[in-house]
Amino acid sequence: MKWSQNIAVIAAAVATQQASAHSIFTTLFVNEVSQGDATCVRMNPSPGTCTNPVPDLQGEDMACGIGGSKAVAFTCPAPAGSKLTFQWRLWANAEQPGVIDKSHMGPCAVYAKYLGSSSTASAAAGGGWIKLWHEGYDSAAGKWCTEKLIDNNGLLSIDLAPGLTAGNWLFRPELLALQNTAQGDPQFYVGCAQVFVESTVKEPLKVPDKYQVSIPGHVSYGHPSTTFDVWNPKFPYTMPGPEVYAVPSPANPGGGGARGGDAVVVTQTAGKFPDAAIARNGNWAGFEVPAFSDEMGCWRATEDCWKQCEACYAEAPVTGNGNCVVFEGKCTKLNAQCEGGQFKGPQGAGVRLESADPPPPEWFPPAVNAGQGTGSGSGGSGGGGGGGGGGDNVVVEHPPPPVSAPVSGGDGHAVTVTVTVTARAPQPTGVLA
Repeated sequence: MKWSQNIAVIAAAVATQQASAHSIFTTLFVNEVSQGDATCVRMNPSPGTCTNPVPDLQGEDMACGIGGSKAVAFTCPAPAGSKLTFQWRLWANAEQPGVIDKSHMGPCAVYAKYLGSSSTASAAAGGGWIKLWHEGYDSAAGKWCTEKLIDNNGLLSIDLAPGLTAGNWLFRPELLALQNTAQGDPQFYVGCAQVFVESTVKEPLKVPDKYQVSIPGHVSYGHPSTTFDVWNPKFPYTMPGPEVYAVPSPANPGGGGARGGDAVVVTQTAGKFPDAAIARNGNWAGFEVPAFSDEMGCWRATEDCWKQCEACYAEAPVTGNGNCVVFEGKCTKLNAQCEGGQFKGPQGAGVRLESADPPPPEWFPPAVNAGQGTGSGSGGSGGGGGGGGGGDNVVVEHPPPPVSAPVSGGDGHAVTVTVTVTARAPQPTGVLA
């Protein structure tokens, strides 16, 4: 049929995947459960450039990446206090392993923006962003945040503060690679997850101005955070962006109070991935074909299947079209059923098709902000880097020269032991250490 011929052309175009030594945020996990490759994630739609850094620090693409100004079809629900995990890949479709090239050293951060009643109620670019967490260089571990991300197989987890207002949010993981700063090329890698926070908290956050930023606008060329030389480091490193904002706890969690609501959890009613769907590929949902009991109904159902399949391939994100291939197999079987004169079906109606997404990780890292709790609206601990652009909250890192120590019980040779000393500068009033 013509449907399968059209699909072959689309599939060939989408299947072309290219990648360089860069990175892309591909997959959201809620409480360690995959929401599906690219599902609820705004990302660069071009297979050839999807892992590239944002080209202009002052452009709107800094908010959610190239193509990120457009909302995707689905928003994933997450109860207040949930653990979100962002997966980064070297290859968007996981065709080859990897996270980001080891030369791409630099800090990480997670930002958030409240959108309101829908994922399109507010633009991604512009004001209203807050920083939930950041990390630069960990002198104790001797690693940049991006190096830790590689160690964790591309997984970056963060706990949602219980005090976040119920509703639609954008959560924006950010990587900054500093290997080319000598050429004036700080490389930012960003993406955004559309998440509906289900909570009893209904009042908006009252965020002090110094913790709110506009993106673009939160970083700039020539700032110490974007000119730091990782090949000849002179610490301390100043983090880009504002100070971390510690989201205030509800006055009475789960009950009444200033920000506790009335104990009624606000749940998502629009934008969820449909329960009736039998297949998912990114932000496309496939549904069962209509039941049939005669030849005409059989061919109509087959046509419906091929139309859905064609849409799947056309909408496939850079993470791939594997689940479109699975759905195509269903259509092919329907075709054969009609040609064979079996005019009652569909067989196995409503059964969810097996996902072709890569298997989920066997291990997830703990949340980077685990144990930090929440605050009363002050800056939170950054963990390995200081606040930049929002105060003097810096971590002073002075690695001393290596010293030699004898090896006992060995061959008499010496090993080199590197000792690092970390000192914190005095914190501004109201900023958590």
